[in-house]
Amino acid sequence: MEILRCEGVEKVFGKGENQVTALGGINLSVERGEFVAVVGASGSGKSTLLHILGSVDKPTKGTVTVDGVCIDKLNATEAAIFRRRKVGLVYQFYNLIPTLTVEKNILLPMLLDRRKPNVEYFQTIVETLGIADKMESLPSQLSGGQQQRVAIARSLVYRPAILFADEPTGNLDRKNAGEIMDLLKLSNRNLKQTILLITHDEKIALEADRIVTIEDGRIAGDQKRR
Repeated sequence: MEILRCEGVEKVFGKGENQVTALGGINLSVERGEFVAVVGASGSGKSTLLHILGSVDKPTKGTVTVDGVCIDKLNATEAAIFRRRKVGLVYQFYNLIPTLTVEKNILLPMLLDRRKPNVEYFQTIVETLGIADKMESLPSQLSGGQQQRVAIARSLVYRPAILFADEPTGNLDRKNAGEIMDLLKLSNRNLKQTILLITHDEKIALEADRIVTIEDGRIAGDQKRR
């Protein structure tokens, strides 16, 4: 079953002589439960695409549908609510609130939405990610790898339709990067989480089930590995 579709997505920045085309007509479909890596060099347009698919930005042209919702038609308030309820976002920088405990950082999206977490599912996530014993810690008391695990838990706790990860291992050494990729694969397999991962690292991309290659704002390749 299809969870994401974008058709004819273009993104242009600037006007006149300063106009830059970041995306030049992207057509992409992702099935529920897939683990897809989008790979490309710096400046290829992959992060711009992720921001559009995650409803952080809007395309200049084209349509984007996520879990049956045409997100390019949403206003700013509707897009914010949609992200909070349907989209998980994990970035290279962890974006944790330093004055909140690990538990409160993870639960923050649900607290903002005034929703009660599923205690059993919450426990499954933190145990799967190996941070169950860090609930009362502050982010400053954690390693970089542990902080990224908290960020992933926060993005999973409300069971998003799709998880977008933008260079999630970019700030980590090879050992921690490997562990984070193992955890993402585990959440894909055990929690049935659909994942779209953005990376410039081909070794990281090889961990996914499908690799989409972007060059100069266009899809240059789309290969299923499993």
